[in-house]
Amino acid sequence: MPTIKSFTNNPYQENTYILYDETQQCVIIDPGMYTGAEQNAVVNFITSNNLKPQLLLNTHCHIDHVLGNKFIFDNYGLKPQLHKNELQLLEAIPSYAPQQGFNDYQLSPLPEVFLPETGLIKFGNSELEIIFAPGHSPGHLCFYSKADAYLIGGDVLFYTSIGRTDLPGGNHNQLINSIKNNLMALPNNVVVYAGHGPATQIGFERLNNPYLN
Repeated sequence: MPTIKSFTNNPYQENTYILYDETQQCVIIDPGMYTGAEQNAVVNFITSNNLKPQLLLNTHCHIDHVLGNKFIFDNYGLKPQLHKNELQLLEAIPSYAPQQGFNDYQLSPLPEVFLPETGLIKFGNSELEIIFAPGHSPGHLCFYSKADAYLIGGDVLFYTSIGRTDLPGGNHNQLINSIKNNLMALPNNVVVYAGHGPATQIGFERLNNPYLN
């Protein structure tokens, strides 16, 4: 079973994930590293575990989830893969980064590969199913491991909460539909690793999330 390592990065307390299995191949999802210390923590983990980064994936392209894209590219030669509907958000970041206090924002490389709305992502002996879940942002993707019952969920579903929809490209009704139709279709035991805060489970949120009742 793949190992999931999380790092909490930047002032938004964003969760960056590294997934790897027995082949030592790994996938980096939503690198939010901003400070040198945050960058070092990720590199040290990859190095000390002899991991071989294969893919850089962005669930979506709000600034807190892509701050480390350039750093990952510089160190491992990986360009981000994301849904085409997120490209506009990615390209808009330099215009607002300083207002949010990110004066040292390093310009993310642009993707060469866009991810589809459905399909499989493979690394090592593992595979992730792509789930299209717009609403928090227009091209938001989640990554689901059916074999190991976990979901890298980005900013769609949180512990007893949901992603905000007041940012550019957000749509509340679309987000609720994405959660109810695409995420709640998953088994109750699926662990959701969210873009912020603690992990949760589909079954728990089905019963306890006030936004879904």
